[in-house]
Amino acid sequence: MADFRTIQAGEQTIAVRKDLRVPMRDGVELAVDAYHGPEDKPRPALIAMSAYGKELQALALTMPPQRRPSPMWDGCIEAGDIARVVKEDYVHVIGDMRGSGDSGGVMIGNYNFGGVPQGQDLYDVIEWVAAQPWCDGNVGMIGISYFGSMQVLAAAERPPHLKAIFVSGGHYDFYETTYHGGIMWFMPRAAREGRGGDSGIAHADVKSRMQEVYSAEELKKLVDERLLDPDVAAWPNLVHVLKYPKNREFWFDIVMNHLDGEWYEERNPITLAKNIDIPVYLQIDQGRGWTVDGHIELFDVLKGPKKLDIGSYPPMQSRPWIEEHDKMFRWYEYWLKGIDNGIMDELAVSVFVEGSREVVTAEQWPPKDIEYKSLYLRTRRKLSFEPEAMGVEHAAPDGFYQAPLTVTDKVEILSWSTAPFEQRTEMIGTGAAHIFAEIDQDDTNFILRMWDTAPDGSRQLITTGYLKASHRELDDRTTEGSPYHPHTRAVPVEPGKIEEYVLRLYPFAATFQPGHRIVAELSNDEPLADEHNSLLPPDAFHLPVGRPVTHKIYRDAVHRSRLVLPFTTRKAVEKH
Repeated sequence: MADFRTIQAGEQTIAVRKDLRVPMRDGVELAVDAYHGPEDKPRPALIAMSAYGKELQALALTMPPQRRPSPMWDGCIEAGDIARVVKEDYVHVIGDMRGSGDSGGVMIGNYNFGGVPQGQDLYDVIEWVAAQPWCDGNVGMIGISYFGSMQVLAAAERPPHLKAIFVSGGHYDFYETTYHGGIMWFMPRAAREGRGGDSGIAHADVKSRMQEVYSAEELKKLVDERLLDPDVAAWPNLVHVLKYPKNREFWFDIVMNHLDGEWYEERNPITLAKNIDIPVYLQIDQGRGWTVDGHIELFDVLKGPKKLDIGSYPPMQSRPWIEEHDKMFRWYEYWLKGIDNGIMDELAVSVFVEGSREVVTAEQWPPKDIEYKSLYLRTRRKLSFEPEAMGVEHAAPDGFYQAPLTVTDKVEILSWSTAPFEQRTEMIGTGAAHIFAEIDQDDTNFILRMWDTAPDGSRQLITTGYLKASHRELDDRTTEGSPYHPHTRAVPVEPGKIEEYVLRLYPFAATFQPGHRIVAELSNDEPLADEHNSLLPPDAFHLPVGRPVTHKIYRDAVHRSRLVLPFTTRKAVEKH
């Protein structure tokens, strides 16, 4: 039974319609709460839907926003600032997806891709909300991350009353969300299990899709095969998940599907985005490379009115999420309230440039013309615009031996540095790292991180690149400075053979000031703590290599290991 009450948030009075039951077309009911001003009148509605639990989202009314590294930061409080939404005279509708929280039904697999399409449920929620007497029929959506992905799935179904969406930090290609360059990332584990600063999914009735599709005998064989990967077999949590799959159903599905293909493509929101024709605002901050990549890819697919806003570092917003609300309300003021505030007169793409702290705008990404130039790895750990002249017999390779983290706490890192820049140097776009390497095992990780290092030694991460060596194959989407790996098969490395590994450097925008240097760091595991990692939740790291590996990095006249970077060639377009 729905409950109607009023509450106080500071000096603000908020009416709450608690535990409304929304009927789906198959008879299942989803649970939502609606928050609005005390006056009895219809308003535009902003809908936030996830599997993280609407009760958790209600903490936005009582908990001041937390930033990392606060231990109170909870990555799942992502539905937005309830009091601010109500103050701006919208109805804030926050609900639980099927199989989670207080909703009925079953969720099978991540984003319920083994069951009823979530876009279908979202369509039904949107149309139900639009028909309520407290809604004026104009509906948008709100929320970051999981909530952002739900917006794209909803818009692809074209519900008639969904007039626009504002997506911040969504996840799209679910393979790239979890396997960066083929290397497993643990952040999705945290969001599903509830570890390391995340409450996780509010499980009500969830099931592993793998367990629904395969028989117990077939699944045991697949699990045994997965445990042959020494990286997986060396990590206690993964062994536990694979041996006891009913404990962590969704994470089990992710771990078991370590190659890209149909399993991920059928659930990729970008695949569905060609159906979207309503206005879409995409916002993402730098420092989370794979999601910047996804937002750009989605922007390029969309055919209707659209904006792309790439914000400043650092990578993790507050929880409860409150950032970007000013931009969001301008967007919805125009599209839901019909107020011409000039937002559509502004250029479509806005990019914050680290270093100069300027904002550049254009109609496309990248917002400036660029020219790819190479910085070559040289002897004596130098990065230079000139390639190494000496042959391999004189320019002996750099090298490092990395023991598994089961027996050491030390992550070995090789680094190369440019000379200090003499003038401001701006780069905007994607990049590539071409690494010629020889290893003594059949696989390893390559993790490259590029830093802007100031004269006083302080530094900021600019971009990263990841590649599991066995995933080194490239496909026909690859262009200069923008490599693509299909990740549809793993090809073991021949020990002792020099191979070229091409890492995709995620999109970035940075100006290197005079006196600053680029420092490129290469390792096969991530440092346990540094200036960047301290800004992330504890589980935001990648699966370490589970075997000892010796790496030799060649950078001579024949093996031209290098960074290929996007140098801008024209001035910024002034923002209106």
